[in-house]
Amino acid sequence: MYGKLIFKNKKMSTEPTVKKLYKISDFSDKSLLIVDDDNPLRDRLARAMSKKGFNVIQAESVERGINLVKNSPPAFAVIDLRLTDGSGLDVVKEIRKSKKDSKIIMLTGYGNIPTAVAAVKAGATDYIPKPADADDVENALLASPEKKAIPPENPMSADRVKWEHIHRVFELCNRNVSETARRLKMHRRTLQRILSKRSPR
Repeated sequence: MYGKLIFKNKKMSTEPTVKKLYKISDFSDKSLLIVDDDNPLRDRLARAMSKKGFNVIQAESVERGINLVKNSPPAFAVIDLRLTDGSGLDVVKEIRKSKKDSKIIMLTGYGNIPTAVAAVKAGATDYIPKPADADDVENALLASPEKKAIPPENPMSADRVKWEHIHRVFELCNRNVSETARRLKMHRRTLQRILSKRSPR
């Protein structure tokens, strides 16, 4: 976006019209759809975003998300890339059909970054690795379209992101080490060593 021209003291200057970060109070439509099949994570994020001023609605599946979008397209959306009944991209496409200016953030697990980049090309505004921090989500949602979201002040290290992902899969496998190792394509003993250690910073 171009800046507006300002004539002052017979000198021409440019003043940028784009703000790096908006406030939720700047928007008349504060609706936020969160689609994630991880119920605890979704509930925590929904509570945090409600406190930040968003009007939050939740969905746990692609089907539920699409139905909510058809009923009332949200101004903002946070969508998990992989859901139990399909891809979050289907929800993104449904939003884009009816509300092209909606700000959509994709949530992606460790190791799915290339897919998340493809999601951005398909219509998402940005992507954030899971587990998502509410402040990072807010910054991404409220960043000007012409600007990237403000980088997190203290982002998780790569080791911490990997550790979080492994433990999430471990819990989803009902704490079954063999099944977790199979799904992560890791040696069982390697996985056991990781699980026995404290989380890295």
